[in-house]
Amino acid sequence: MAKICSGFGNREVFQNIDNELKECIEIAINMGCTTCYTGGMGDFDLQFASAVKRAKQTFNDIKLICVKPYLTKELNDNKDYYYSLYDDIFIPTELADIYYKAIITRRNKWIVDNSDIIIAYTIRDYGGAYNAIKYAERQNKLIIKISQKLPPI
Repeated sequence: MAKICSGFGNREVFQNIDNELKECIEIAINMGCTTCYTGGMGDFDLQFASAVKRAKQTFNDIKLICVKPYLTKELNDNKDYYYSLYDDIFIPTELADIYYKAIITRRNKWIVDNSDIIIAYTIRDYGGAYNAIKYAERQNKLIIKISQKLPPI
């Protein structure tokens, strides 16, 4: 049965994680993942998407899907751009009536609930990615962690 992997990480990435990210995605693919979800909101999400696109050169049946919490004017006005980045853009119907201040958290929970494997990168113990990873742990999801080294000061 096909599996889904998702990436969660801090909005800002202060170190080069490309090689580790590539390895983690290949591990997930070798475990049966054919679909990868991303939120498309920050540095980590862009690096995750880029790594999945590189993996698609070898594993051409992989799909990269951006899960958005709601439709925006930017998304609507720039469909061609978004579809050049992702194979599909998905907005869960379950989020339709969620208060806007809670919608990102609920979208993250939706992604976790609908994923088999989580690829995680956090360097601090707070924020949306951190909370999503903790939620994934409570849901007994398989979590592949990218090294959590702090950047040099």
